[in-house]
Amino acid sequence: QKKKGYSGVAIYCKTKPKKVTKGLGWPHADIEGRWIQAEFDGLTVASLYLPSGSSSDERHQNKLKFMDQLLEDMRGMKRKKREFDICGDFNVVHKEIDITNWKSNQKNSGCTPEDQAWVDSVLDDVGYLDAFREVNKKSGEYTWWSNRGNARANNVGWRIDYQITTPDFKDSIVQSSIYKDERFSDHAPLLMDYEYSL
Repeated sequence: QKKKGYSGVAIYCKTKPKKVTKGLGWPHADIEGRWIQAEFDGLTVASLYLPSGSSSDERHQNKLKFMDQLLEDMRGMKRKKREFDICGDFNVVHKEIDITNWKSNQKNSGCTPEDQAWVDSVLDDVGYLDAFREVNKKSGEYTWWSNRGNARANNVGWRIDYQITTPDFKDSIVQSSIYKDERFSDHAPLLMDYEYSL
């Protein structure tokens, strides 16, 4: 990571991984420290920080290029004989249930038709699961709020943090929650419980 304090990811483990890999092998992901993965027996856990693209149209176009490359990498991961759990800030809203103001944000990076189509591709075409939505179908479940106005207090938010898993991991999903008892940033931690032995 070249630009200190700009981005970055981490994984905290109770069990020591068999292998840790930083980056995906292409500059946008690696120079900005946007991917790390830990490999265990039969399972790879990854932490992703996908670019937001909200600062300008140029950044949004760069984000879309990142997403295209990541989608191809995820296709390759899914072909491997192991489970994957890709966690982190994806900076995309999938459906209307995942944001308070759906219509008014359609031109804003993170909620554009291109953003939504990318999640469709991840889930429908490549075949991953949105682990949170496997066990929680409720509206008003958000992980990010603008610092403007009283967005957090009024729960005017976006669900842009995910855990995306390979399909065979579905039987391991127990429950999900969004931790709001303490405030760490403009995001709230997305918690997922799995029954899985490392």
